[in-house]
Amino acid sequence: MVGKYATETILADAEGIARAAQILRDGGLVAVPTETVYGLAARADSDEAVARIYEAKGRPSFNPLIVHVHSVEQAARLAVIDQTARALMDRYWPGPLTLVLPRLPEAQIAAAVSAGLDTVALRMPDHPVMQALLSELDLPIAAPSANRSGFISPTNPDHVRASLDGRINAVIQAGACAAGVESTIVAVRADGAIDVLRPGPLDLGGPSLGHGIEAPGQLASHYAPGKPVRLNATEVAPDDFMIGFGAIGGDCSLSEGGDLNEAASRLYACLHEGARSEKARIAVAPIPETGIGIAINDRLRRAATPAD
Repeated sequence: MVGKYATETILADAEGIARAAQILRDGGLVAVPTETVYGLAARADSDEAVARIYEAKGRPSFNPLIVHVHSVEQAARLAVIDQTARALMDRYWPGPLTLVLPRLPEAQIAAAVSAGLDTVALRMPDHPVMQALLSELDLPIAAPSANRSGFISPTNPDHVRASLDGRINAVIQAGACAAGVESTIVAVRADGAIDVLRPGPLDLGGPSLGHGIEAPGQLASHYAPGKPVRLNATEVAPDDFMIGFGAIGGDCSLSEGGDLNEAASRLYACLHEGARSEKARIAVAPIPETGIGIAINDRLRRAATPAD
């Protein structure tokens, strides 16, 4: 599929949503807005459509996908929902929470979605365009971030086109994402315990370790800008593109006022700007390890880790 398409831009209105839904029904790929980042959507019940996600992104086959649903009832057709899972859904859905749950044997989703695991990752997004699209389709939608695998996640349509133009059918033009970092991912265990597999906008604790790859965003090297990243920087070298925070200024600031929510919403935009700059390295000011700062630092550590 590489280089196959002239990627279409679709407006985020009723006509555009109907157009995007038809592309997805036909097995195509559409970059869609969520409250976290833009996702690369395909119908989750089609082996061929899901395979196109992996091909377009260059995504490794062992890395599972998140399936987006429009209701708890739709989720219940795909996974075992116990008391713990239902309580989390009632509290946080729709919203930036992904639940890793036991996959039902009869679930109508492609095997590649789960990447060989007996679980499925489910989320009900809180974005009006994505909600309208899911309702229009009445199909579960697989949608990892809409970028080449391992690189910086997209928080606006321009980021998507810079990475995937010509590789996907369409992009929905819906402005910037509000949260700016991917959803919190929680695995619900058989005994009712929960493990945070990926920190995100919801502060449910730090990541649990030692379970292998159970969900997206767990690779050691990820969100990479294609040049070295130096963390906790308080001084700037001549060849640094400086990403500031609070009192520490820079070429781009996550938040001059030290607001962690603003920092999360601007994180990937600043990394994209640093990647495009002529400077050889990116330096990032210290970010407090609290609240959504846990998720910000998780993404920055992975961005700074060299690929194998």
